[in-house]
Amino acid sequence: MYSSSPADAPIVREPLHAPVAHLIRDGVVEGIHYGSVAVLGADGEVQFQLGDIEAAFYPRSALKPVQAVAMLRAGLPLDGDLLSLAAASHSGEERHLAGTRRILELAGLAEDDLRNVPDMPYDPVVRDIWVREGRLPSRLAQNCSGKHAAMLWTAKLNGWSLDDYLDPAHPLQQAIAEIVEDLTGQRIARTSVDGCGAPLFSVSLHGLARAVSRIVTAAPGTPEARVADAMREHAEMASGAGRDVAALMRAVPGLLAKDGFEGVQVAALPDGRAVAVKIADGANRARVPVAAAALARAGVDPELLGGFAGEALLGGGREVGRVRPVRCLEPVSVSACA
Repeated sequence: MYSSSPADAPIVREPLHAPVAHLIRDGVVEGIHYGSVAVLGADGEVQFQLGDIEAAFYPRSALKPVQAVAMLRAGLPLDGDLLSLAAASHSGEERHLAGTRRILELAGLAEDDLRNVPDMPYDPVVRDIWVREGRLPSRLAQNCSGKHAAMLWTAKLNGWSLDDYLDPAHPLQQAIAEIVEDLTGQRIARTSVDGCGAPLFSVSLHGLARAVSRIVTAAPGTPEARVADAMREHAEMASGAGRDVAALMRAVPGLLAKDGFEGVQVAALPDGRAVAVKIADGANRARVPVAAAALARAGVDPELLGGFAGEALLGGGREVGRVRPVRCLEPVSVSACA
């Protein structure tokens, strides 16, 4: 445990976001993405911030590594690719479906025991194949199925009820909430329901960055280290082939990274340096370059991040511009964000 007395919950307010990325077409700023960015140094202190990193927000799936740590602390006996899948927002590829089935088999459970929302695969290519084949939405294909299978097994191992494992008052969810507060170092501001049906805990962007920093710097063999190792070694199980978060972990040695819906990204290096990003309008096209810029600001070699510099804007079939992070996110500090 990191603290027997977490700090007060972050304030629920309209976040004071700032410009974090510009849509530039032939030298003209055509659009602006607002958001917030937190960069922590290896000592855990805030090295750089932009926007509002202390307001309450929902990390969405970027909180899954923390949830996975909580399940390991509660006795979940997973490691390797299946543990990575337990912390995944997967693409719905066959490996993800097979992995979820394997977790359920190990637990002595079946797909019908899952309580996540049936859905089509998240990856558009995989989804198109499903549509052509006439396949219907399923709980296995939904991107959180690995997490739900792991939740079920954790509940069964502890003798907790299974039908209501998504109830915020359930012992499993109470145990997860406790670890969320432990790793973020702050009380949960509010509890809602994520898209998959699981409880969703509101913390601050600063708290999210602190949590992932603590995960990557934990001692070998601890639940935190096991989650970090599994996700880094099996990045495609934590996301999918062709996904930017897996590509980012492959590009930067030792990096742990996790994305979340509505423009959330968190990443941390083995020495504890960490970044957390929230794009106010939820745009993925801003999430990736802003996260890459934040990592460069944290000291990652910009050459390693060249493939994450921003989405090209096309005009008449040719590139006429890009999504660019604001200048103050550049590794060399400038006086103003413009």
